[in-house]
Amino acid sequence: MDPATRRRRAALFLFFLIPGLSISSWVTRTPDIRDQLDVSTAQMGIVLFGLSVGSMIGILSSGTLVARFGTRPVMGAATLLIILSMAVIGLGTMLSSAPVTTAGLFLFGAGMGGGEVAINIDGAEVEQITGRTVLPTLHGFFSLGTVVGAALGILCTAVSFPVQWHLTAMAAVTAAMFAYAFRAIPHAVGKTRDDSSQSDPRTTQAPLRVWKDPRLLLIGGVILAMALAEGSANDWLPLLMVDGHGVDPALGSAVYTGFATAMTIGRFAGGFLIDRLGRSPVVRASAICATCGIAVVVFADSAVLAGAAVLLWGLGASLGFPVTLSAAADSGPNSAARVSLVAMIGYVAFLVGPPCLGFLGDHYGLRAAMIVVLAFTAVAIILAPAVGRRSVASTPATEPTAQR
Repeated sequence: MDPATRRRRAALFLFFLIPGLSISSWVTRTPDIRDQLDVSTAQMGIVLFGLSVGSMIGILSSGTLVARFGTRPVMGAATLLIILSMAVIGLGTMLSSAPVTTAGLFLFGAGMGGGEVAINIDGAEVEQITGRTVLPTLHGFFSLGTVVGAALGILCTAVSFPVQWHLTAMAAVTAAMFAYAFRAIPHAVGKTRDDSSQSDPRTTQAPLRVWKDPRLLLIGGVILAMALAEGSANDWLPLLMVDGHGVDPALGSAVYTGFATAMTIGRFAGGFLIDRLGRSPVVRASAICATCGIAVVVFADSAVLAGAAVLLWGLGASLGFPVTLSAAADSGPNSAARVSLVAMIGYVAFLVGPPCLGFLGDHYGLRAAMIVVLAFTAVAIILAPAVGRRSVASTPATEPTAQR
């Protein structure tokens, strides 16, 4: 691997780490945020709906923005939105203002939805250049960020450190990471359209053709289920343990940290497993693992057993997102459009699904609401062969970078 590619990969590690640190920082403080806002579970779902709206805007615009400007400016602008959102969420909590908190979550969703698609496109290219499985490791840094952020969140919760200062400090730390990483990202990656190509029907119709690829839609079904499993835990797991299993808020955050740790382990081990076993068996085993873990959390009345099952949930959900994006990248021509489409489906589930679960949870309880997630992961077991292909390590990266 040449030095420029090595620096680029290291920068992508940080671009994945930043949203992981950020999301776990406010997720672990959701009980405190809910209490300071003085809202019910259903009203908290409405607050989280700001996240959904922002994420949808980011997701729907990301493919077009990357095609027009390339990944670098999109990644930069989106990451800045994530950093800014931490301060706005903190401000909303300090003011006990649900609208301001919702606005902060909107900014976070826009940054996550828009930036993560661009980052995954860039990561998919690094994977193809090096001929190695890279995306699971990159996503592992997102999970590592959630572990570190969750640990800090638990500490801040235990000592009753104010949410607003916690999130403001996290914004400052991630801003420094961003300033260091942004310089290593090359220009024009993923850029497939300029003023001269707007009239070319082969360029303008490429996204439409991607929607018609049956295998790509099946891959989208897998990422829909697995991203919902990950996103529902990220948004609701602390409250699920507090309200559904009667543990205290600090222990609920600790269980979430266990989930994030299992996600991290699964993703860092994923490249090794995929290169030796192939994508399809790994994804099927992951879906089975997630299904079993969620089933125990939903149906077991023991908080200890549920907490242990969360580790299965995390291991199972860990590889769904990166492996399906990798499968989408080499499923056919126009890999940027393919990654963008599958990532869009994934982020719909990751960011839009959990607020919907909040409304179900208000009427039937969060444990019962998670049956929806359980059903989706069970379907992913059946759809797993769609991602199958020989290992990335054995596939030469022959497609020219400019064409990708």
